[in-house]
Amino acid sequence: MIMGLARVDEAWQSRPMQVKLYPHPDSVAGIDGIDVEIIREGDGGIALTYRIFAPGAALRLPPDGGPRRADELWRHTCCELFVQGAGGYFEFNFSPSRAWAAYGFSGYREGMRVVGEIAAPEIETSLVEDHVELRIRLTLPAVLQAEFSRVGLCAVIETVEGMISYWALRHPPGKPDFHHPSSFALDLLGAPIG
Repeated sequence: MIMGLARVDEAWQSRPMQVKLYPHPDSVAGIDGIDVEIIREGDGGIALTYRIFAPGAALRLPPDGGPRRADELWRHTCCELFVQGAGGYFEFNFSPSRAWAAYGFSGYREGMRVVGEIAAPEIETSLVEDHVELRIRLTLPAVLQAEFSRVGLCAVIETVEGMISYWALRHPPGKPDFHHPSSFALDLLGAPIG
């Protein structure tokens, strides 16, 4: 678990940044680890690569159904991005099936709405010898492009045995909760928080 807040300088846009996700203490992992590479692109986009270290045969991966919106992706293997903006935060879900979802919240688990003003993200899944790779390119909604600094990176992983584990940069006390303010543990501007 990350004890401090990860910080990034202004030059992070020009190079990828690598971070590790950690399993929730109550999760039975069933996999070896998750690394995430994140790049903020100049056109309002974010490129993410989630590397899930386990053979593809060990994970329950949904079949490719083509790009489409879908709800409740978190019930199975799903990578997630949370972005704090002015007046709330956004949640983005990405499935290896290429299904995706985008929600806005006015406060902690309050005022949930489906985000309509967003283009479908590009999602590609690759099976490599020792890991599954999920590559995502997302153009952020206009309200986030100008001003955001904190993000949360997380994943829900389901194995073929049906084990579910919850992975994040930081876990608050108690049950897994990616919405909790302390889960937004990556500061993209390098400014101290709280």
